[in-house]
Amino acid sequence: MSMTKASPILAATLLLPGLPSPAAAQATGLEDMVGARAGQAELEVRRRGYVDVRAEKGDDRAYTYWWNADRRQCVTIATMDGRYSSIQPTLPPDCREPASLRPNPSYAGQPERRPPAGDEPDRGSARPPERQQAAPSYVGGDAPTVDGRAVELGLVCFGDGSKAGIASGTTWTWNRDKKRYDYGRYNETTTEVFDALLMVQTWEGGGRIRLPRSLIPPINSRGNDGWWDLYDLVEGPDVIRASYRLNGLNKPKVVIDRRTGRITVAGSASYSFRGTCDTIGHEARRF
Repeated sequence: MSMTKASPILAATLLLPGLPSPAAAQATGLEDMVGARAGQAELEVRRRGYVDVRAEKGDDRAYTYWWNADRRQCVTIATMDGRYSSIQPTLPPDCREPASLRPNPSYAGQPERRPPAGDEPDRGSARPPERQQAAPSYVGGDAPTVDGRAVELGLVCFGDGSKAGIASGTTWTWNRDKKRYDYGRYNETTTEVFDALLMVQTWEGGGRIRLPRSLIPPINSRGNDGWWDLYDLVEGPDVIRASYRLNGLNKPKVVIDRRTGRITVAGSASYSFRGTCDTIGHEARRF
């Protein structure tokens, strides 16, 4: 996990505006690799044009960031129990590339093939691909209402979140004046990565989002029972866009792709969420 030195005062003000808008969902050319054994599958990921950039450690899985220069594509690969549990497109800055880069529309693609023998996803013993749960439905068919307004779209979204944090500990440092090592404490800013679940409800002219505790910083605008109102909500045929006011300095943007069910939340500093949504009470299409 990457860390940089900072004072507690700086850490308290990390949530500043300015992250680029989320990347639109797109193919990575690695979709068939979910479930493959991680160690040897890396050879196939490299064969398809990806280079590993950095890694992070979560609570129960590891995350690696890979960049494909031909595709101009960054992906996050989550590894759990020795296998690739999810492969997700993400923003170029996650791979230390300029935010202005966009996926290459003329990329013909590296021909995909099955992973080498021994690397195939083990459908019998491996975990199934994450976040592919069947869409739940309302008990008895009753849709909820919010202040008398009928909820038209309800989503439950599973994914990976991140936020700024502080790590502290003890260490030996060189005292130049005394020509000796001194024992003391240190503080470092960190990016915390975790599994998260959030919910979204929309109705005519508005909506709201329910945040997990892990995505609520100590300084916040005090949502209503964990729900924050959505502002500037635009529901297009393919994409839903909105924002919410987390606090005075952080107003994250929400983008939901209605075709794929992918959701991205991007706030200031390292505040973010990426995942896949299940729709409530609809069967015919994603939502």
